[in-house]
Amino acid sequence: MRRAGTEYEEALRGAGYLRVAGVDEVGRGPLAGPVVACAVMLQSHVDLPGVTDSKLLSDAARRRLLPKILENAVAFGVGVIDSVEIDRINILQATFAAMRNALAHIECDALIVDGRLSIPGVAHFQMPRPGADFDSLSVAAASIVAKVTRDDLMSELDCEYPGYGFAAHKGYATRAHFEALDRLGPCAVHRQSFLVRWRLRKSQVGLEC
Repeated sequence: MRRAGTEYEEALRGAGYLRVAGVDEVGRGPLAGPVVACAVMLQSHVDLPGVTDSKLLSDAARRRLLPKILENAVAFGVGVIDSVEIDRINILQATFAAMRNALAHIECDALIVDGRLSIPGVAHFQMPRPGADFDSLSVAAASIVAKVTRDDLMSELDCEYPGYGFAAHKGYATRAHFEALDRLGPCAVHRQSFLVRWRLRKSQVGLEC
């Protein structure tokens, strides 16, 4: 597996930005639960074998790498925006809000952001890069912290709202999740604005939503 590198971080430090953080989010697509963002500023010249895009790693691998990331982090922050706020302001704005919340916990000079867009309302120099969670070590580290954090939150919600299977599918649009929605209907942590597909299918088969 290809390892995330530090070329972006080194380029920014060479340009005079000494405190460089990577920013990533997890949970834009699920039907339920929060969106979680993380910002990680790693020590310079750090070596973290195995750290890459969290989507490419097993849960066991992510949890094995998490303490190594935190041990080598100069600072990190996590931001969480719940489903109610996602419905209120939309998922893109909720993602930006989670990123800003994460950044409030650290002091940095520049950011590497996974994706094509800069984070609005942030004064730091930003380097948005699609696929940065695969190419940038600090962004890959942020993706792992965000993923483990969100998975743990979804396990907690599974206990609070039993029957939906949140601990297994993490709120994503799986067949098991749709079947649970058919049986139980939405709960308080479902994103109502994300249930269009489910409501359409229900209406097509003549079922009550």
